Formats: sequence, C-alpha cells, structure tokens
Amino acid sequence: MQAIKYVTTVNTHGQIVLPRVRLKKGTPVEVIVLMREPGDEYIDLLEASKSSLAFWDNPIDDEVWNDA
Repeated sequence: MQAIKYVTTVNTHGQIVLPRVRLKKGTPVEVIVLMREPGDEYIDLLEASKSSLAFWDNPIDDEVWNDA
C-alpha cells in the first residue's frame, strides 16, 4: 500500500483541486477528507501527545525500570 498526502483548501468554486497523480486504470483508491477549523493546525500533535502519556503511566513498567 502506498500513501500520498496533499494539504489544500477548498477553492472559490467549492472544489478541491489536487496535483495530477498518475495511476494505472482500475487502481483502487480511498479518499479521506479531514476538515479542520481555523487555528487547529497543531491539534493533531496535541492529541497524539496526550494519548502517548498513558503509555508511561504503567506500574509494572515502573517496577521493572526501578530495579534496572
């Protein structure tokens, strides 16, 4: 599987225009549209940092590393 990411805005005609991507005829593709509110440029990084903190809050891991 290959992933291609484009970040763009909707134009004045309400369309999303992407650069040409050459694919073989019949190639299955999946398009996911994520709409962000203005000012949310870093919200994904913030959410990722929050979810990653739970990994470090682990009593078993603390016990193992405290004895290392």
